[in-house]
Amino acid sequence: MIEILNPTELPRAREAGALVADILRTLRSRCEVGTNLLDIDRWAQDMITEAGAQSCYVDYEPSFGRGPFGHYICTSVNDAVLHGLPHDYTLANGDLLSLDLAVSKGGVVTDSAISFIVGDSNPPESVALISATERALSAGIAAAGPGARIGDISHAIGSVLSEAGYSINTEFGGHGVGSTMHQDPHVPNTGRPGRGYRLRPGLLLALEPWVMADTAELVTDADGWTLRSATGCRTAHSEHTIAITNDGAEVLTLPKQAQP
Repeated sequence: MIEILNPTELPRAREAGALVADILRTLRSRCEVGTNLLDIDRWAQDMITEAGAQSCYVDYEPSFGRGPFGHYICTSVNDAVLHGLPHDYTLANGDLLSLDLAVSKGGVVTDSAISFIVGDSNPPESVALISATERALSAGIAAAGPGARIGDISHAIGSVLSEAGYSINTEFGGHGVGSTMHQDPHVPNTGRPGRGYRLRPGLLLALEPWVMADTAELVTDADGWTLRSATGCRTAHSEHTIAITNDGAEVLTLPKQAQP
């Protein structure tokens, strides 16, 4: 299913996006050496509830997970890259943490992810991973606009990741959002320009480049949810929800003061 928002719904999408951005920013500021992943999940729950929003994760039970997910945020550490199930783990100095959050507010879902290094350590490999996903995300956003095609976005993202020396897994990627979290069209992290669905104003897309340092192969953790690199290497993940407008792509998952 592909949903197209009408212009009157865009302010609600901006509000939902700002909420996700503000929660992630707050969580990042609280994450330090000694923070437990279950505390991060509890903080996310409190902020979602206080905002009068709904979690997209708690009752989520897709075919690729051992559901329902049962938590409010994905917390992926080091070799975990996607769908990290919060558990009793205390963050250590130098851990690479990815936080992925999707929330529904006012009937509109927005989805965003950030990766960062905990503490005062800056391992070069981790810095490079994070930088590559952030640059790929920016390239994907720049390639989006009315009349462009999904392949244009995928090609832009994949070009950055490949040039940085990373292999690209296409099992999971970006996707449409709207009244629900995962919708068509699928947005792979590599592709051919000029191919795929043509973008229209009102389409919401979650773009999410992610990479693993030395492999493209995933393995599923014993928890049935967390996806890890097959080699145990480090990983990173960046994501924004964008709205296609008549003028291009508007990033929705920015803090409220940074929105138009």
